[in-house]
Amino acid sequence: RDYIHVVDLAKGHTAALLRLQQGSGCVTYNLGTGVGYSVLDMVRAFSAACGHDLPYEIAPRRPGDVAVVYSDASLAAGELGWKAELGLEEMCSDTWRWISANPNGFSSS
Repeated sequence: RDYIHVVDLAKGHTAALLRLQQGSGCVTYNLGTGVGYSVLDMVRAFSAACGHDLPYEIAPRRPGDVAVVYSDASLAAGELGWKAELGLEEMCSDTWRWISANPNGFSSS
C-alpha cells in the first residue's frame, strides 16, 4: 500500500486548493509517495517508532487482496509542484508520538 504522512496530505490539499483558485476547474490528483509498503514494513517501522518488537503472525493473503498498490503522483508534481517529503519512518514515529501524548485519542477524558 502507498501510505502518506498526514502533513504531506495536508500540503497536497492546500496546493490543490490554491490551484483551484487560479480557475483550473475540477482536476483529480493522486497524492502519495509512489512507494508500496507491505504490512510487514509497517510492523517494522512501528516497532522502531515505539522502541520494541511488536508481535505479529504471518497469515495467507485474504481473497481479493491485491499484491501491490501505490499512487502515481506525477500530475500533482507537474501541475501543483507537490511531492511527498516524509517517509514511512516519519509517519510511524509521528503517529506513535501523537498516540503516546493522546492515549484517549480526541476524547477529552
